[in-house]
Amino acid sequence: MASVLVVGELDGDVLQSITGELLAAARGINDVTGDEVGVALLNGSEAAGQAAIALGADKAYLVQDDVLADLQLDAQVAALAHVCSEVAPSAVLIGRTLAGRDVGPRLAFRMGVGLAQDCLQVSADADSGRIVAIRPVYGGNALAKVTFPDANPQMVVLRGKAYEPLEADGSRAGETVVINPSLDASVVKARLVETVTQESEGVRLEDANVVVGGGRGLGGPEPFDQLEDLAKLLGGAVGASRAVCDAGWLDHSYQVGLTGKTITPDLYITVGISGASQHMAGCSASKSIVAINRDADANIFKSASYGVVGDWKNVLPSFIETVRELVDS
Repeated sequence: MASVLVVGELDGDVLQSITGELLAAARGINDVTGDEVGVALLNGSEAAGQAAIALGADKAYLVQDDVLADLQLDAQVAALAHVCSEVAPSAVLIGRTLAGRDVGPRLAFRMGVGLAQDCLQVSADADSGRIVAIRPVYGGNALAKVTFPDANPQMVVLRGKAYEPLEADGSRAGETVVINPSLDASVVKARLVETVTQESEGVRLEDANVVVGGGRGLGGPEPFDQLEDLAKLLGGAVGASRAVCDAGWLDHSYQVGLTGKTITPDLYITVGISGASQHMAGCSASKSIVAINRDADANIFKSASYGVVGDWKNVLPSFIETVRELVDS
């Protein structure tokens, strides 16, 4: 039976949100083709497999191997190539995460097939059953519909938050299958030297339903304290343009855009961000954008649902105070 294989990701032994999102996308393909939905969990436990089944998987492949202990990219690619050769999926869905952006192209090369990167949507053609993916091109200024030749697996890297995970159903029946690829330690060409953990507070930028972003128009790092206040009031997170991070005002972990993080919040409030195409490529899927900029011709207003033309120094303090009054009332 043909199958759609989701490359799951774990945080310890807990499914990351991207796994549920990919499973939701795979179920949409299943609705058209009837293909079985599988998920590959590297170093995944039985509990993680059952959690994936509850979110839509028909089979959970628990890939166990000592070489996967550090989840080095070389080992991940080799293990997933083994799973693909054993399962023979018609399509493989990978999340556009820090790991997925590297694993996707390398796995596609290993399998001798093409890859659709940075996709916003994936579906199946009703007549041919082949995968159809939608992805941004020209820095996010246009959307392209792409499909695949006859070779399998058809490989797609999907943006995070492109799909909402299905509601977990603990009564779903599924099967867990343990796969041991018996990897040789020589497949790992890089060695993990050190793991540095960055402490963070509040919601992750990628997961936030509300993001408050600042740009070069703020003039320096100090105004980001006000953006932080607004984000806390709204239960959101702070983001920034590349210019801000390159200037050293904020760490690059805050960067939104083509070379930064992709966000899909319900509300994106931008302050002093001009809206260059590279930035918009990382936030174009936001449900509503509110822009504050003193340049009436700024590109950000073309994408904004609501816009305020004015100096942020005059607009932002009163806006924050109004939000605080509404929250406290």
